[in-house]
Amino acid sequence: MVDMERRSALRRVLAVVLSVVAVGAVAIYVTKPQPGNGPSATAGGTATVTPQAQAPKATAPDGAPIGAFVRKPKPEALPNVTFQDGNGQPVALESFRGKVVLLNLWATWCVPCRKEMPALDRLQAALGSDEFEVVALSIDRSGVAGARKFLDSIGIAKLKLYADPSAKLGNDLKAIGLPTTILIDRQGREIGRLIGPAEWDDADAKALVQAALKGS
Repeated sequence: MVDMERRSALRRVLAVVLSVVAVGAVAIYVTKPQPGNGPSATAGGTATVTPQAQAPKATAPDGAPIGAFVRKPKPEALPNVTFQDGNGQPVALESFRGKVVLLNLWATWCVPCRKEMPALDRLQAALGSDEFEVVALSIDRSGVAGARKFLDSIGIAKLKLYADPSAKLGNDLKAIGLPTTILIDRQGREIGRLIGPAEWDDADAKALVQAALKGS
């Protein structure tokens, strides 16, 4: 009888010890970051992720309506970035002041950019003047030669050739995807932008440009 009571007491003690060990193991796993378990946690319990620098990514190939254009509450200054013209000569963005500019950032590897470019060419043909220009700026390392080959391959006739072989201006202009198109007023300020391809020669797009011409 005494032996049975002793064995029963030992079982209860062993159960308590095993429970304590199990709780401790769970606590260690939760509080100590483990490789491959995702973001680390701060003291307050908020997950944090270190951002990684990335080049702009191509957006989906379907054209966005001009209604997706995001207008700034008021025009904002843009950095005076410098790129190259078709002859490899430097061109500053501020050299376009006095014109309304539709600045389109694209790349030769960007499939939706290829889809969109003919509409930009037609917009330049329809509205291009001393007061308005579509500035299609290639921002990949193939430079002027790569941009020229691309534009020639799809029959672009009205757009002038501009390129940024450093491929850094997308970051300078805060482009989070390609294509990105920025509408700029006569003072060189951003009116707003649209991320992704669009039918830039349709009636809504032309009305957007004409409103900028009248308002600046």
